[in-house]
Amino acid sequence: MQGARILVVDDEPNILNALAPLLRSHGYDVTTAAHGRAALDALAAEHPDLMVLDLGLPDMDGVNVCLAARARSSLPIVVLSARGREADKVRALDAGADDYVTKPFGSDELLARIRAALRRTDAAAETPATPIVRGGLVIDRARFRVERDGSELRLTPKEFELLALLAAHTGRVMTHRAILTAIWGPNAAGHPEHLRVLVGALRRKIEPDPSSPRYILTEPWVGYRFADL
Repeated sequence: MQGARILVVDDEPNILNALAPLLRSHGYDVTTAAHGRAALDALAAEHPDLMVLDLGLPDMDGVNVCLAARARSSLPIVVLSARGREADKVRALDAGADDYVTKPFGSDELLARIRAALRRTDAAAETPATPIVRGGLVIDRARFRVERDGSELRLTPKEFELLALLAAHTGRVMTHRAILTAIWGPNAAGHPEHLRVLVGALRRKIEPDPSSPRYILTEPWVGYRFADL
């Protein structure tokens, strides 16, 4: 999305001084904030298309900023943080973040993650009546039909539900808890073995080589992501 408005939230001046000109040089309109409350004010005033969010802010935890932002907006949120523990990633993703990049980071990777998040915003306009086309897969949610390279695949209802869920959020990391809750309900959140079995069965049907997945990618200890093809 050329010309998209991006809100960068970080209390480190060197990060803001590096990111703002980098993003502007790629055609983005950039607003910056160094505190959580300033970020929420900017969110209300500027209506950005995407937010790059640090978690270690001086006035409030970035996870709480994420929760507050998600309560009022569906904009993509890309976390950019020095916190690299699995628990930190899961907390941020469960709070509504769309992606997580760990500092130190490469500018090319961050730009690619931003482009992917903005593409997902455009794709969100697809209705259930619109087939999802990802690489060689065509997922027809209205007819509960899946094709790969023109050949129909026979999926169980749960396999179809999982595939449609991941593909509708292409490129976004979905946590185990979020997937389990969406497919089996809140009482299934403590049973990740259900998801492992289902993912394995689905990969055997949709992946040309299940041992080297092309479509459903594993985010170790966190969840799964549908490849942005």
